[in-house]
Formats: sequence, structure tokens, C-alpha cells
Amino acid sequence: MATSYLMCGADTLVRVSVAWRNTHADKSVRATLYCVTKGQGGNRRKSTFRNGTLVQGLSPSKPVQPAESPPEWTFKGVHTLGLMPTAASTAFAPLPAHRKSAARVALFDLPEPSSTLISDCFRQFGIETVPVSPEDAERLRREKFEACVLPLGPSAGNVIALARSSASNSRIVIYGLGGSAQDSLQYSKLCINAVFQEPLDRSAALKLVRATRMLVQHEFRRYVRVPVMTEVSIVVTDGMRLTATTLEISSGGMSLKANYAPEPGTLVELSFALLTLPRVWVRGYVTWKKANKSFGIRFDASDERRHRLKEWIVTYLET
Repeated sequence: MATSYLMCGADTLVRVSVAWRNTHADKSVRATLYCVTKGQGGNRRKSTFRNGTLVQGLSPSKPVQPAESPPEWTFKGVHTLGLMPTAASTAFAPLPAHRKSAARVALFDLPEPSSTLISDCFRQFGIETVPVSPEDAERLRREKFEACVLPLGPSAGNVIALARSSASNSRIVIYGLGGSAQDSLQYSKLCINAVFQEPLDRSAALKLVRATRMLVQHEFRRYVRVPVMTEVSIVVTDGMRLTATTLEISSGGMSLKANYAPEPGTLVELSFALLTLPRVWVRGYVTWKKANKSFGIRFDASDERRHRLKEWIVTYLET
């Protein structure tokens, strides 16, 4: 049983009694609320509620006898440190819950109306966007950002390297704006995660943000695949070689896009490197392909080299 006294105005004192049971068979809480109100002439009226139900109506009682001290209601049993009394001991009053700060995305030197459209897409998922001009590029190193959107141009590599040089932004999610897949490959070692294709289409941009937002918002426990673009060398069993670009990577496989998509069931060997992962080789086989020349590869479960990629993904998400 726990009892607390609350002052509700100058003439109302509320006493709350809570009794609980905590057994495997019965987990219940019974709350009783006593509300005492001073009326005219010093009379007091008492109302009793149990679990929100009035069980005893307002009834007058004997007039309150004057006390030596001023006739004012006061808190009973309040600890000098503001602690709430309980039946067995003194407990700390619960602290107010603090909302988690919103994820921040830097929009670096984005032209209009692209900046407005991309901002609207992130805002729909509660993600804050911050315009950053080239003159304020140092903010990418001084401030914490969960992601950065920047045009894929001649200076993109320097901007990405600047952001990555900050300890707080070393794992920042990078979105490119415009350019082709070949342009993105120039910065594959810096881990570009996704690209907004130009001309911007609202539905396509919103789809891209929806697919990657959990990575930006650090909801990693529910995020299985990491969107990241890097160049992959593929050797097919018949000796054919091709180069592809990753779309998403997981510990069990990856999706890619190339000028040619092998048929499902084809055995392949992959070779690629990531931001802090030296080049790794792993066997796999094609599981699906689409008309847009994208295809999926599942790693060979017996190839222990794939564990290096799994360790990198865990480190990438938790850092």
C-alpha cells in the first residue's frame, strides 16, 4: 500500500492510496482516491473513488476544529527532499520523461526546389533538416549530423571526407543528389548510401527516404539491410567477369545493379571493399533478377570469409 497527499488549490486536499498485487496469478492495481473539500462554515465534504468509480458520495461531516496554527491545508508526510512516502520506505518521485532528440540531416549546397522537396520527405518521418552552405562546410566537422545530402559533383569527395573526419560523424549516412551510378562509384570508398536521382520525383524521393530512414534514426535493431553503394567485381563460373554496383548489403547477401544480370542459380565469386573493410572475397549464387538489370546474391553459408562482412556491418551500425 502506498499513500500520497496532493494539494489541489487552497481548499482541496487529495489523498491517493494505491494497493497492488504482484503474483503470477494476479497482477492488479487497486487505487482509492479520497478528495476532501472545505465548504462554507468550515465544513468538509469527502468523496471516495476506487479505480475511477464513485463509491461514496459527498457527505457533510463535523466542522473542523480550529488549530493553533493558521487553518490552512498542508502536505502530510512530505520528505524534506521532496520524496513521496510509502508504506515501507521512502521512494523517489518519478522523473519526467525526456523526448529523444530528432535526427538531423545536413542539406549541403542543395539547389531549390530540390532542397524543399527533400526536406518535406524527411519531415514526414520526424527528421530535421539543416541547410549548410559551402561557406559553413566546417559545421559538418563541428556538429553532429546523422546524415548528409549533397550534389555529386567535383567537390563531393572533399565534403564527404570533411564530414567523415569528425569522430561524431564518422558513420554519417551519405545521400548523393543527381549524377549517374558511375559518378557514385568515384566515391565508393567513402560509402555513399543512396542517391536521389534527378530530375527529382516526389514519390521516388519519399520512397528512398522511407527505405533508409531507420538507418538515419538509429533504429538498427529493426534494420536488416544497409543501403550502401560500392563497386563489386564478379566472376561467374564460366569465366565471365562483370562489374556491378551494390544497392543494399546484409550479412547474408546483397542486391546489385549492372549492365548484365546473371540468371538465378548462377554461382559467382564476389570481390569488394567498404569504408573500413579491406577487400574481401566471398562465394555466392544469384537468387533473383529484375528487368531493370538489378539482381540479388545470397552468400554461400559454408564460406567463412563472409563473417568479416558481418562483423563490419555490426560495427558500422553500432558505432
